Amino acid sequence: MKRISASQTLILLLLVLALGCFVAFAADEGTGKTIKRVNAQPTASVNGVDLFKEYCAVCHGNDAKGTGPAADALKKRPADLTQLQRKNGGTFPELHVMNYIKGDDVVAAHGSRDMPIWGTIFGSMSPNQDLVQVRVYNLLKYIEGVQAK
Repeated sequence: MKRISASQTLILLLLVLALGCFVAFAADEGTGKTIKRVNAQPTASVNGVDLFKEYCAVCHGNDAKGTGPAADALKKRPADLTQLQRKNGGTFPELHVMNYIKGDDVVAAHGSRDMPIWGTIFGSMSPNQDLVQVRVYNLLKYIEGVQAK
């Protein structure tokens, strides 16, 4: 059997991620829990709450507090999305959140991110870039709406 090199493996992995395919198993050695990653499917709705439930709640929880069923299996706990405004001096950091969802705001010093880059994934679901932007924007507005008072 022919073995593939590390660089070929990396290229293959990047290709799979770029296409939005998440057919892999990830386990955290500390908890022994596993997450089954599957292809993200487009929702019929572009409503923010529907998008959140379909794509985000598994990690962030239905309450957006980072308590989803997959949270314990991740290396880093998902963010409590209800506290973004409070942590930003009372102003919702709209541009930062939008860029993070789209994958444009990744700080290399913080290591790799477990969170999928939804801008790329939404783009792979539809060639209509306006629809991609609508999905990202509606998801952003939903997150803004769940901020703790």
